[in-house]
Amino acid sequence: MAEEKTRLVSLAEVKNILKKIEKQRKDLLYEQRIALEHANKFAKLSVKKTNELIKELLTIEKLEERHAYKIAEILPTDDEDVKALFAKERVALDDEDIKKILEIVGKYWIEE
Repeated sequence: MAEEKTRLVSLAEVKNILKKIEKQRKDLLYEQRIALEHANKFAKLSVKKTNELIKELLTIEKLEERHAYKIAEILPTDDEDVKALFAKERVALDDEDIKKILEIVGKYWIEE
């Protein structure tokens, strides 16, 4: 039996996938509708910008792919937001790492 391969997807990608399914089928399942509502509400960047952000975040040595996706989903705006994201992680970010994360996020996300 072939092993299923899993990959991380951003909230922006989830939004696009569910919109395509909605166009094809006209009706989404309950869980899909809830997921689409969530994605519409919280996906702040386009898929392209999200992917660029994730790629740039991965240049920070201490970050794993899952960290970059979480940062892209939350879009932290200050030191405390970043620290909260990593509170239960075994990653020790120093002030320079946090500053770099915030600089990168800031290039892609400017709150209205």
